[in-house]
Order: sequence, then C-alpha cells, then structure tokens
Amino acid sequence: MINRLPLGAIHVNDVRLWAHVGVLDHERREGQWFSLDFSLWLDLDKAALDDDLNATADYSLAIGAMQRLSFELKCFTIEHFSEQLLVLLEDLYGPVPMRVLVRKCAAPVPGFSGSVAVERCRHWPTP
Repeated sequence: MINRLPLGAIHVNDVRLWAHVGVLDHERREGQWFSLDFSLWLDLDKAALDDDLNATADYSLAIGAMQRLSFELKCFTIEHFSEQLLVLLEDLYGPVPMRVLVRKCAAPVPGFSGSVAVERCRHWPTP
C-alpha cells in the first residue's frame, strides 16, 4: 500500500503575527512582525459533498491560537517558533500532514530588505 497525501488541503496564507523571536536582545524584548502560511492536508470529500462543517477543519481556531502563542513565546530561532506552531496545529487537528512557513518580515541585516523564512512539515507520507 502506498502512503499518500489526502486529496484535499486547506491553505491559510499571510497570517500576521507580532512575536518576540530573534537572536538580538531587542528582537526578543520588543518583538517584530512575522508572516505565517500554514497548510493542513485532509480528506475534504464529506465537507465538499455534504456541506458539512464537522467534516472540515476550523482554521479560525488555529489563527487565534497562533496569535496567542506569538504573544507568549520568547525564543532565539525561527526554527523553534515553527516547532511550537506545528505542535499547536497537531494539538488542534491531530496527526495530519501539515506545513508551516514562517517569515521574519524585517530581518536586522544591514542592506537587506527581503524576508527570511523557515519551512517545516510534519506527518509527511514517506515514498
């Protein structure tokens, strides 16, 4: 039997979070903006066919929980921040395939105006 992703996914993009994450003291003390995308791979057939709210994932729960987490958490790395977000998603939705992409909107690197991101996945099927 081949282990595959479910044929449906919920994608939530550009959740803006103010978080106290960074290597520099002022990043953890004062906080800064992050942008988050997350995806959950689910069997969405029943929700699609029957218009059944109970057969899908309420993504508003994740957004609210992520906003609360971002105010409480203080850490050095985006990697740790992403791990805490994955734990949160798993607590809410169980061990479904999931992905988070966390972007630091203004990395404190002289002459750099882009973003820095960490992408992590959990419960990904093996080939």
